[in-house]
Amino acid sequence: MTGNGPRISGSSSWSELGAPSLPELPRKIPRLYFYGNSYDGRNSSNALFLVSSGSYTLLKNFSAAQTSEAMNYAFIVKEYSINVDGDHLNLTFSPGSSPSNAYAFVNGIEVLSMPDIYSNTDGIPVVGQNSPFTIDNSTALENVYQLNVGGNEYLASGDTGLFRSWYDDQPYLFGAAYRVSEAADPNVTIDYGTMPRYIAPQNVYTTARSMGPNAQVNYNYNLTWMFGVDSGFSYLVRLHFCEFTGNITKINQRVFDVFLNNQGVDVIALADEQVDVPLYTDYVVMVPGGNSQQDLWLALHPDPSSKPQYYDAILNGVEIFKISDPGSNLAGPNPTPGPKQNVVDPSLALPSRQGHSKNRTAIIAGGVGGGLVLALVVGFCFIVSSRHRWHGGAKYTSASDGPSGWLPLSLYGNSHSAGSAKMNTTGRFWQSLQGGN
Repeated sequence: MTGNGPRISGSSSWSELGAPSLPELPRKIPRLYFYGNSYDGRNSSNALFLVSSGSYTLLKNFSAAQTSEAMNYAFIVKEYSINVDGDHLNLTFSPGSSPSNAYAFVNGIEVLSMPDIYSNTDGIPVVGQNSPFTIDNSTALENVYQLNVGGNEYLASGDTGLFRSWYDDQPYLFGAAYRVSEAADPNVTIDYGTMPRYIAPQNVYTTARSMGPNAQVNYNYNLTWMFGVDSGFSYLVRLHFCEFTGNITKINQRVFDVFLNNQGVDVIALADEQVDVPLYTDYVVMVPGGNSQQDLWLALHPDPSSKPQYYDAILNGVEIFKISDPGSNLAGPNPTPGPKQNVVDPSLALPSRQGHSKNRTAIIAGGVGGGLVLALVVGFCFIVSSRHRWHGGAKYTSASDGPSGWLPLSLYGNSHSAGSAKMNTTGRFWQSLQGGN
């Protein structure tokens, strides 16, 4: 949808028809763009509305202004994946019932057809449960996080046909000790084999983050990311791996645990002991209801039981998608803006990322070996989290506990997000825009 200004309605619903559906590609990616501003003399805080597509509720009581303020974003982008039965994707925007002068608006709509790369009717492992989770044509997804781990942020033009934006993972890292970015030699060519190239672009697989060269240091800490997610939903977590270094070419050279659930994946073995061969693994994490936001943890740690050559861990990319609930709902609450300061007082500054930010518990053990016997023990910590705080813990813990409960290393019991600012939405920081990036 294009035009000279936003589409606004203060009295009734209206619908936008997306691109015609292609029979061979029934799944669509609708991207909705919102700039929380006052339009036609209306107060931006009164823009509270619902967005639906067929039977799916995408947004409810949504406030672009409040979301932008809470996250320090200049604008908001919401991205979904929806299976379409018929010839068109229909999006309906409805003003809320309160306040009486509530109105709906949207600044831009983008719709793309996509291969169904996230569904799995055979079932996806569920963290902490024995029964698999099925994602099929009845499941809608919201893109919450899409990160190029260890690499630079790059936008839609660098993607493989789906025009996805992949963002830097640094804002989500817990702590600062010894994490290392790696990049493949410029002459390296990623061998996709039978895996479609649109799963993830080459840039994802030619960069990675590892723990560093010191085995003793690596043994005593975890390479950890934290992500804010809405409570009461299930999340699809896709992890991307690729060994591209010349010194890791065999099984049991690099073996580590990924804390999310109990499963082992040997990356080099899966790749027939070949380097430069990408792969991905999917898991579903169920976040219980409670507070509006929780911290979902992803942590890597060397697996000493396998006696690998290198005490290290590696990750190339992370994707996190919210899964529609049984009521076909994807809508979460608006984030709450933090307190405003009229006078800048350094003593009132939020704790650094080493202490706090934004979700959940589980465990995946396994070994990414040889190049990577991935002993995936992916462990999530559900933590009662206050907005803008990083929490540490090997179990359910309070924000004040910090990371002290982690060591010695116990098992821990997402569009663009930005550290403590991002909560289930995409956007652009004000400072990024002002810097011309």
